Amino acid sequence: MALLLRLPTICPPSRPSLHLHSTTRNTMALNSPKHYTSITTTTDNRKLPILLFDIMDTIVLDPFYHHVPPFFGMSMKELLECKHPNAWLEFEKGTIDEVELARKFFKDGRPFDLEGLKNCMKRGYSYIDGVEELLYVLKTNNYEMHAFTNYPTWCEMIEDKLKISRYMSWTFCSFKTGKRKPDPDFYLDALKHLKVDPANCIFVDDRMKNVEAAIAVGIVGLHFKNAETLRRDLSLMGIDVSG
Repeated sequence: MALLLRLPTICPPSRPSLHLHSTTRNTMALNSPKHYTSITTTTDNRKLPILLFDIMDTIVLDPFYHHVPPFFGMSMKELLECKHPNAWLEFEKGTIDEVELARKFFKDGRPFDLEGLKNCMKRGYSYIDGVEELLYVLKTNNYEMHAFTNYPTWCEMIEDKLKISRYMSWTFCSFKTGKRKPDPDFYLDALKHLKVDPANCIFVDDRMKNVEAAIAVGIVGLHFKNAETLRRDLSLMGIDVSG
């Protein structure tokens, strides 16, 4: 069943409380982007650049690596050896639903508690340290932001818990497009949808191969490692992160 998540009427969200997590990462710009100014706009007063964000391990901590193996009573190594190599990827692309995912999640077809797994995932979803505060500032400063993510319909569980749509639209999700990063067509389709020059988009992702794929089509790429250095690098590019 397709999921449609829309950004509500744009207005500055209430200031978030601090979320404390142990994530300690850095951000690295992988190309030499132009310097944007706070008054860069199109003829229709659209503020540029547009910001595209990966979700898992860029905005939200991915529970798969820490919460899911204990749920199954396995180590990560054991889980990777037992699970079907393509089932999750098919789920992300929307070619199978969650019922089919449960049927083929394990290579040997063993049954498991699907609702229990979903609850485990939902408990594990949380903002990466400092990211929500940065999103609040960017939203308050009127930057257009979109999710650009490889994720299935369970985006809805993330939204239910974290209300990411206060800051960005769930515009580009693999389960809706049938395409996943780093497929160049996923990026090109996004540019076509946004009707903007690729140099006027900044893409942020924790996976280098996804950032490199963005750069290959002309999008400015930032390799995410933590919120503090992402804020610094955006500021150096002329993005207004004051507030």
